[in-house]
Amino acid sequence: MKEFSKIKKKLLAEQVEEDLYKYILKSELSIGDKLPNEFELAEKFGVGRSTIREAVKLLESQGVLEVRRGSGTYIVSKSYIEVDPLGLGAIEDKMALAMDLADLRILLEPGIAEIAAINATEKDIKELYELCDIIEEKISKDENYVEEDIKFHTYVAKASKNMVVEQLIPIIDTAVMIFVNVTHKKLIKETIMTHRAVVNAISERDIVGAKTAMMMHMTYNRNLIKEIKKEK
Repeated sequence: MKEFSKIKKKLLAEQVEEDLYKYILKSELSIGDKLPNEFELAEKFGVGRSTIREAVKLLESQGVLEVRRGSGTYIVSKSYIEVDPLGLGAIEDKMALAMDLADLRILLEPGIAEIAAINATEKDIKELYELCDIIEEKISKDENYVEEDIKFHTYVAKASKNMVVEQLIPIIDTAVMIFVNVTHKKLIKETIMTHRAVVNAISERDIVGAKTAMMMHMTYNRNLIKEIKKEK
């Protein structure tokens, strides 16, 4: 009976996830706006607060919502981000997951940036610079930039022109999304600086510079996660 109850609860949360997503699409709420609180949503959908929390978690794992502790739940996208092929979003210890993903990214992304410095087209470089501009503008306006941050790392990977690297993009995208959610965007200055350094090096065909700049970016990320873990 307990197992059946768990299955029923999961199915209900998935149904509410779908209903909540439709509500977000049809409402006048925009990206960056805060959702109504749990009480209001529970009343609106006729379910308990725990079901709303589960539905919100599901949408958070898909990159639609972002839960900010002590502040509320915010819309970060109106479309599902096709990421998380390994089901990493279901892991409860997000801090440990973020650290493991940071270690994986250090192994992968500096090398990817190095290859991108060799193979990137002028169009790729232009798109990367445009993303830097958008991210910096959103940061200056205190707007959510998680979608653009994900796109930045996606475009660097695509610029490598390596077919295998492109298959790793969903994992990289998941790592970026989880990192932003865990750290609440505490590396703003470092993000601006290292993103620019990566693109400048790719533009100059500087393979050592691209690899080093990406390594610096990853190192900032990892060190912050390490600090946050110590505080908990």
